[in-house]
Amino acid sequence: MDEMNKKLLDNIQNSISETIPKKKIGIAFSGGVDSTLISKICSDMNYDIILLTIGFPDSHDILFAKEINEFLKYPHHTLEIDSDTFSTVSSKIKQTIKTDNLSWNENCIAFHYVSKLAKSLELDTVVTANGIDELFCGYNAYREAFAGGESKISEVMDAKLDNELKMMKAVNLVASEFGVKILQPLLSSKFIEYAKTIPISEKIHDSEDLYRKHIIRKLASEINVPELSCTKRKKALQYGSKIHKALLKTR
Repeated sequence: MDEMNKKLLDNIQNSISETIPKKKIGIAFSGGVDSTLISKICSDMNYDIILLTIGFPDSHDILFAKEINEFLKYPHHTLEIDSDTFSTVSSKIKQTIKTDNLSWNENCIAFHYVSKLAKSLELDTVVTANGIDELFCGYNAYREAFAGGESKISEVMDAKLDNELKMMKAVNLVASEFGVKILQPLLSSKFIEYAKTIPISEKIHDSEDLYRKHIIRKLASEINVPELSCTKRKKALQYGSKIHKALLKTR
């Protein structure tokens, strides 16, 4: 492992240690590189982890998460969303978080179900990989910003981080109904400060870069995250779970 990746791993481990006091945790898991990387690191740090996956029946996330965990073999539980009660749940969450923002509603709905699953397993702490897409150019918006140079990429990054930090407060408001805390070790101020020092070239190569997050993918491969996960292109939680499609039908 080269020096840059070793430093990245050290910083992720330190942030996990500082953010997550309990050893028994759930991890929001889709099988993608971000959630699989954080699951593998937490397991290697001797956390007692249970993978949590939610989605509509036969959704991409449930199927892919099961496929990836055939390699990992961690304890894994899924919750299939009931389409009959979905509109009631989504209306309640909109009232709780008091915003029409579609992305916020989708994410809060997803974590309502993640928290419900966690509570059923007597877990009160769920860890997420939120922050990786923001800090390592995971979104398509970074491809669009690339032509504007590093200053434009930094501008997009700051806006994405600001939104994510605010949204995760809304997520935790929803999760509190179940007595669950959603923790994001990679959104700590210390980790954000460190991640911003990593050269942009380690994150995105050009405006045609469909994979991005290259240093994250390389680290994942080096610590034996399944290659199928390391090379998977991003599919956001709301799409992989089919929540986006279902929510649009209620509007």
